[in-house]
Amino acid sequence: MIRGIMACKAAAWALLPLFASGAETPFRIEVVDRENGWPVPLVELRTTHHLSFFTDNAGLAAVDEPDLLGREIWFGVSADGYQVKPDGFGSAGIRVQVERGKKIRVEVERTMIAKRLGRLTGAGLFNHLEKLGDPVPMEESGVMGSDSVLLSRYRDRLFWLWGDTNVPEYPLGNFNSTAATSPLLPLEKFQPPLALPFDYLRTDGRLRGVAPMEGPGPTWLAGMASVKDRTGHERLVATYSKIENHLDEYDVGLCAFDDERGVFAPVRRVWKKGDGAKPPVPRGHPFRWKDTDGSDWLLFGDPFPSLKCPATFEGWADPSQWQEIPAPASPRAAGGDEVAPHRGSVCWNAHRGRWITIFTQNHGKPSAFGEIWYAEADSPMGPWGTAVKVLSHRNYTFYNPRIQHELTAPDAPFILFEGTYTAEFANRAPATPRFNYNQILHRLDLDDPKLSDARRPSHP
Repeated sequence: MIRGIMACKAAAWALLPLFASGAETPFRIEVVDRENGWPVPLVELRTTHHLSFFTDNAGLAAVDEPDLLGREIWFGVSADGYQVKPDGFGSAGIRVQVERGKKIRVEVERTMIAKRLGRLTGAGLFNHLEKLGDPVPMEESGVMGSDSVLLSRYRDRLFWLWGDTNVPEYPLGNFNSTAATSPLLPLEKFQPPLALPFDYLRTDGRLRGVAPMEGPGPTWLAGMASVKDRTGHERLVATYSKIENHLDEYDVGLCAFDDERGVFAPVRRVWKKGDGAKPPVPRGHPFRWKDTDGSDWLLFGDPFPSLKCPATFEGWADPSQWQEIPAPASPRAAGGDEVAPHRGSVCWNAHRGRWITIFTQNHGKPSAFGEIWYAEADSPMGPWGTAVKVLSHRNYTFYNPRIQHELTAPDAPFILFEGTYTAEFANRAPATPRFNYNQILHRLDLDDPKLSDARRPSHP
């Protein structure tokens, strides 16, 4: 009997070179943009019995299910912003013979102006690439989902911050904001496959909350910026909110990053539940602006400026120095319809020589909070020119978008923007595995002829 067991083990070991040689490599589907050959992430390949594969950041899907191997299989091809032409029956997809070790290349046509570069956060960024045995460009982070990004240059690094965070061991395991740093120029190229490694702030190897403010419920941060105090010391500051009942604020104040402890610490409370009307506070994605008198200001808005303060730590920390900014009229589309903004950001763009904005439409169509628009203006205060839709979702949410101007050269002929991709607030949309509740980065080429309307004044 012992000899039989040893013989079996020897046979098993003998098979290892066979597996290692690629005999068991899954069937490889490569999805690329027909225009440029770039890999396209987040494309669903769906069988007739409703088994779905979503392409990873390398635009790959690895198929090794026993019920699919050795058969001709139909994969429906579906994606927001990309398509294959449907056949005479209206079915859009491919029919292929699925065999281990074989591969097929699928070209899709981009139907949106923005180009999807890939997912920045979450697990399995290159899960199919790894299944296929190819080298993976980055290690797993231990993050499953990340909500709403903030970003600022700080101490010769980029400081990234996200809200509620999913971790492997519990849903939304971190309610006190997650942070990471990266080099100032973390991307060598601006096309897929996208791999931006983050140096997450951890304690004993685990992600830690960086905004442990007193009181129950999550801590959300907003309006994060780097400013200098009167001694020239650089400070990273933000507005904190303590949350109850899912979305309700009960305590709002100012906080600053404590470098020694690695957390944001309170500076002053601005408002608490029971104080009456909530005053304007620094929120959104701040940016610097110099007025005609040469004074430097920090402008806060989400997307359009609603408050300003002197661009110093003392000016930020003193509410008596804050000034409200009247809201501009909402931009209008080329047909004259108003495009009401929900959330977004504004920045100066040297290539266009104008202020630009990316924002989510409030109750847009076809998705209530998944329609992304672009507009330009001569002043950050507006008025804003004709808005152009650059990204759309059939039934999914893409909220809190931010222009990541820190990642590109000031005169780059394109911008990058990211937002939170989630089934929340959509119409009973099924959550996309791995991609849901994570940050997805897009590229918008500013010389695209489809943006020509943005140079024109908005309709009155």
